[in-house]
Amino acid sequence: MFHPRRTLKAMLLPLAAALALTALPPQSAHAASTLTNAGFESNGTGTTTPTGWSTYSAGGQTAASFTEAGGHGGSYRLTHYSASAYKVETYQYLSGLTNGNYKLTAWVRSGGGQNSAYLALKNCGGAEQRTDIPVSSSGWIRIVTPVAVTNNQCTISINSDAKAGSWINVDDLTFTSGTAGLPIKGSDVSSLAKSEAKGGVYKSSSGTSGDALAILKSAGQNYARLKVWVNPADGYNNKARVLATAKRVKAQGMKLLVDFHYSDTWADPGAQSKPAAWAGHSYSQLKTDVYNHTYDVLNALKAQGTTADMVQVGNEINGGMLWNEGSTSNWSQLAGLLNSGYDAVKAVNSGTTVALHLAKGGDLAGTRWWFDSAVSNGVKFDIIGLSYYGYWHGTLADFQTTLDDAAARYGKPVYLAETAYPFRLDSKDSHENIIDLSSELVAGYPASTTGQTQWMKDMASIVEAVPNGRGLGIFYWESTWTAVTGNGWDPTDPSSGNGWENQALFGYDDRALPAMAWFSHR
Repeated sequence: MFHPRRTLKAMLLPLAAALALTALPPQSAHAASTLTNAGFESNGTGTTTPTGWSTYSAGGQTAASFTEAGGHGGSYRLTHYSASAYKVETYQYLSGLTNGNYKLTAWVRSGGGQNSAYLALKNCGGAEQRTDIPVSSSGWIRIVTPVAVTNNQCTISINSDAKAGSWINVDDLTFTSGTAGLPIKGSDVSSLAKSEAKGGVYKSSSGTSGDALAILKSAGQNYARLKVWVNPADGYNNKARVLATAKRVKAQGMKLLVDFHYSDTWADPGAQSKPAAWAGHSYSQLKTDVYNHTYDVLNALKAQGTTADMVQVGNEINGGMLWNEGSTSNWSQLAGLLNSGYDAVKAVNSGTTVALHLAKGGDLAGTRWWFDSAVSNGVKFDIIGLSYYGYWHGTLADFQTTLDDAAARYGKPVYLAETAYPFRLDSKDSHENIIDLSSELVAGYPASTTGQTQWMKDMASIVEAVPNGRGLGIFYWESTWTAVTGNGWDPTDPSSGNGWENQALFGYDDRALPAMAWFSHR
């Protein structure tokens, strides 16, 4: 991913996200093993305590919870809102449950601005489980919360600790057998080797210098992504460098995703330039080039004991790759190139997963068009990766709709191949940051460590909620790309700067940032 351009998206709304605990409410007289009035349809509007539910507020603000018209599925929904600051909980106690794994699913919206707003499962026999409500003022978002019930009971809880004027909507809850979680919690660390060579330093949150990969691993990262360029001008992100970093990745116990750009430099929706060594090659020769290059890198990884677990055949290939021969204007040729890559991956190791990666995270029609074309042209792939940057690629609801549809329509697992968010707007080096204006941010997510952390928690929640367990996980893009002189964006220009250091997972003091907490998502 590299986007040298900026697009205005949404005006910033303030959000403070300190987590506040409400006291445990008394158990309601209602007790059942299934949710009652889970769609809030029983009472019409203006009901503070809907049928089957209880309302609690330590500050006597129960009126901040009420039903009103405008449901997700039916006619009504639950809303938390007050013109003054409030804390309120709407809950339902279930008893007589068979012990086992359960999953709460709900549709939610939020205008943001709360200290905290979340769904919780508690008193279930183990630790309380929570899922924050993402900031989405227009589109409904589906979120899930899993729990292990060990004492035959559980309390479903909807919580707000809100500032004046803040609101949430909740509707259409289900509590069923099932589990949830993210198998993949990764980041792209392609910039790391060059950063270290140029003097880059990485520290724990407490300030102790260490190996960036070890710091990421200790935060919960279990997968690392490395890009491969064919013959880059700076000698980084090539086969030799990838082999060296792969050893470090595997030594940390992480899995490895290898991201083939099939270029000497950045390949993304705006650029898919052939490597210089392949210039002038016929289409037939390019198919051989793709196979040989893919096989060569992966076989070398396998030979040193660091077999790739996943491979991207191409990077953000919205318009195809190896232009012009592999453009989407000639799908049969693009299909041939993609299948050459797929065949090479499987020839090295049949168990390596092959992904196709688009930068269309919020583009339902575009994603359908692309993968429909791929399928009709016989393209082989195992999983689907989508980049989604909220300041470029549509709303959270757009992203969820697109991700869910891709999983269902093609019957494949999906993952968030790239996302990131700024923790500040100013630059550490002299190069202008790609996102450096408050007007470019996603509404409800400030450019702060809190905003960055909340963004990643909510990305995890959306991927986790993909139906049928098809949401595999997330790769944060370029967690280690801090501002280090000589490690700029242009491999042909040693003096180029970094426009991304305000979206790394290490701060301007080189310390691990709070947003790393998302790696420990269930």
